[in-house]
Amino acid sequence: MSTISANWSYPNAFKLGRGRIKELADACKSLGMKKPLLVTDRGLASMAITKTALDILEDAGLGRALFADVDPNPNEKNLEAGVKAFKDGGHDGVVAFGGGSGLDLGKCVAFMAGQTRPVWDFEDIGDWWTRASVEGIAPIVAVPTTAGTGSEVGRASVITNSATHVKKIIFHPKFLPGVVIADPELTVGMPKVITAGTGMDAFAHCLEAYSSPFYHPMSAGIALEGMRLVKEFLPRAYREGTDLEARANMMSAAAMGAVAFQKGLGAIHALSHPIGAVYNTHHGMTNAVVMPAVLRFNRKAIEEKIARAAAYLGISGGFDGFYDYVLQLRAELGVPENLSAMGIAPDRIDELSAMAIEDPSAGGNPVAMTLENTKALFRDCF
Repeated sequence: MSTISANWSYPNAFKLGRGRIKELADACKSLGMKKPLLVTDRGLASMAITKTALDILEDAGLGRALFADVDPNPNEKNLEAGVKAFKDGGHDGVVAFGGGSGLDLGKCVAFMAGQTRPVWDFEDIGDWWTRASVEGIAPIVAVPTTAGTGSEVGRASVITNSATHVKKIIFHPKFLPGVVIADPELTVGMPKVITAGTGMDAFAHCLEAYSSPFYHPMSAGIALEGMRLVKEFLPRAYREGTDLEARANMMSAAAMGAVAFQKGLGAIHALSHPIGAVYNTHHGMTNAVVMPAVLRFNRKAIEEKIARAAAYLGISGGFDGFYDYVLQLRAELGVPENLSAMGIAPDRIDELSAMAIEDPSAGGNPVAMTLENTKALFRDCF
């Protein structure tokens, strides 16, 4: 039974521990909310953990309002509907509840409720975030129910353009939730495939942040310890879903990955984003599928760095040992061997490659991504 319980203020107020969902109403009130809107995805809408959260809010006099018209890869249509629900209901804050889709859309609803420009005007490009009107941005409490994206500690949301099928990163410092409630009991009901996919997303965040050539030693250190937590606790959480110690540590690893990738991401995400946008695949599982090919692609640039990581993680054999460990972990978690095994045909490689090199993550890859070498990398993923 887990005894892990902690309060952090890095990068935001983070309340980790079993049963801490009971503090949800107090967290909302601490941010001045009187009538929050709980935003989650369709799959979670009818689940017991969501009903419990709504009960807690209602019992505290904060009302009972739910918006769950959220796709697995949320888009601007979901966002428009969420903002309408927020305004029509006279809400003054958002409880972003769920995995990456619920968290990302909830954060974006709170942000866009105060804007008059279209959401694409706030893409993470240069200083576009300064276009926002900050006065109308609603406060956010984030309640993750998975351990992967780390969106609960992030200053951005990923929103898919439904017309172009391109994932866009929408950024503003006010996206960062005011309070996080990280209760490992909420993750116990995750199916094994979601535990695996979200856990590998956390690992990918840490691996790519650590491998990024940009200078940010604080993020690199967080990424390294995040990988260690995944190595130790993800197989346990996968094998035994009620292992609350493993679940709590995976929630920590997920948050650490998202903090770390301020340093940058890379080709894993640059490939995964267009695949997810076009084929609607699970983001974390897609990351896991393409990870070995990207490691091979980047080997010359990261071999020494990965050898140091392997030593810290207790893996012998330097880069090769680390690579073999990734293959072993994927097999243990039931990750498809390649994109073909994931049910994707190699008939749109040119289109996916063009999207990948335009993805913001591409700029953080240790090997410069060109159209030609990215096509070759995609072929290797099949």
